[in-house]
Amino acid sequence: MAKNKTNATDVDVMDFINSYVDSEQKRQDSYALIQLMQDITGQPAKMWGPTIIGFGHYHYKYASGHEGDAPLTGFSPRKAAISLYVFTGMDEHQYLLKDLGKYKMGKACIYIKKLTDIDVRILENLIRETISFLNNTYKKE
Repeated sequence: MAKNKTNATDVDVMDFINSYVDSEQKRQDSYALIQLMQDITGQPAKMWGPTIIGFGHYHYKYASGHEGDAPLTGFSPRKAAISLYVFTGMDEHQYLLKDLGKYKMGKACIYIKKLTDIDVRILENLIRETISFLNNTYKKE
């Protein structure tokens, strides 16, 4: 069975942002996203793998037997766009994206150029709904 590559690390989040992020706009957006996600989750920012800033965690186990840990929510300030890990990707949750603003969609990842391109109140709701879904789907044993 393949080992999960995205695990929590001890790398300092602020050191990562200050050394990795390539623009002042993205740096400021990263600070704002950290504050927003910490406020919603009540959890501190933590690095997951080399480039993902995550908040909280849950343990998943699929029918295939694959299991691991992942952050409840998070983001990565990549060069092309900010990747937001705030969405389940499930069809029944598509309504949560209504009125979000300007973004592109990956499988379960939302890409934005800058935070001002989206409605932060919609993002907050999206994060809360996704966390609720994850907590209900992957209940702690």
